[in-house]
Amino acid sequence: MNDLWNGIQQAIWLTLTLDADLVEISLRSLRVTLSALFVSCLIALPLAAILAVRRFKYRRLIISTLNALMGLPPVVVGLLVYILLSRSGPFGVLGLLFTTHAMVIAQVIIITPLITSIAHQSLRELWSEYHDLLISMNTSKWQRIKTLLWDGRRALMTASLAGFGRAIGEVGAIMIVGGNIDHATRVLTTAISLETSKGDFALALALGFVLITLALAVNFTTHWLGRTEREGRW
Repeated sequence: MNDLWNGIQQAIWLTLTLDADLVEISLRSLRVTLSALFVSCLIALPLAAILAVRRFKYRRLIISTLNALMGLPPVVVGLLVYILLSRSGPFGVLGLLFTTHAMVIAQVIIITPLITSIAHQSLRELWSEYHDLLISMNTSKWQRIKTLLWDGRRALMTASLAGFGRAIGEVGAIMIVGGNIDHATRVLTTAISLETSKGDFALALALGFVLITLALAVNFTTHWLGRTEREGRW
C-alpha cells in the first residue's frame, strides 16, 4: 500500500513539474491521434453524407460492412498493417514500419468505420427532414451533401470525438506497427504498458493521469455538444 501511495505522490509531482518524458510522450500521442482523426474525418464524413443522400447498388452492403467493422479487433488491424508495411510486404519499400506514419495508418483504419457509422446515422435522420425541401429547390446532389454536412456539424463533431476517444486509448495495433521505440513511437498507452512491466509506477500513473484527463475532456465535450444540440444553442 505504501508503494502505491508513493507512486501516486511521485506521479502527481511528475505531472505538476511537466516531466520531459511525460510531455514528450503526451505530445506525440496527441500528434498521432489528431493526424489520424483528421485523415479519418476526410474519408468518413463525406462518405457518411453520400450514403445518407444517394441510393445505389451495394449501398446497404457498404453500410452493413461499416457497422460490422466498428468492432474490428485492433490487434488484427495492427497485424494486417504490419504485414503490408514489412520488408516482404507490398509497401515495404516505403519504410513506414515502426514509424508514427504506420501508427496513423492503423488508427485511421480502426476509427474510420466508427466515425462513418455514427455520422451516417445522424445524417440519415437529418436527410429525412430536409429531403422534400432540398428536392423542391432542385439542388444538386453535391449541394445536398454540403448542406447536410454543415447543418449536421454538431452531430459530426460528436462522431469525430468518439473516434478520437477510440484512437487515443488504442494500444494493441500501435504496439505492433510502432514498436514502442523510445523518443520515436512511444505514446501514452504503450508507455503505460512498458513502465508498468518495469515497475516504474510513478511514470505509469502520471501517464495514466494524462490519458484519463484526455478521455474525460472528450466525454465532457461530447456531453456538452449533445446538450447544446438539444437546447438549440449552437
